[in-house]
Amino acid sequence: MIDIPGTPGTLTGLVLRICQCVFAAASISYMVTSGGFFSYTSFCYLIAAMGLQVIWSFGLAIIDTFALARKKKLVSPVLISLFVVGDWVTATLSLAGASSSAGITVLYFGDLGKCSFEAECWRYQLSVALAFLSWITIAISSLTTLWLLASG
Repeated sequence: MIDIPGTPGTLTGLVLRICQCVFAAASISYMVTSGGFFSYTSFCYLIAAMGLQVIWSFGLAIIDTFALARKKKLVSPVLISLFVVGDWVTATLSLAGASSSAGITVLYFGDLGKCSFEAECWRYQLSVALAFLSWITIAISSLTTLWLLASG
């Protein structure tokens, strides 16, 4: 297997996992601190998807840290396959949650005018933006691990 930046067990892979975890946790925190988010199913789904993303990314960040500390490469095809499938599942859930929440945010607070730029609306929008940033980093991780698996 070739060395690809962003693969598990590398410093860039660790940075990607930490960014995923931080963006997802920030998305959850902004959504939860805004009042009334539980009235919208898509916002609840976003919190659930980002919660899964935090758990997955944090677990893989620990594995990456352990691999870097021991100076071991994570090149087992079975392990890489597990990373690819896990990344695909969490990426799909994250994109679905971010997209549905963005749609509700635009519909209710933009098109219907139920929000007059209050702090609550900004928190919803920021939470959705952070969810998309989390999805971008998980998509990068997913593609690099798939590339590693295919090269192998």
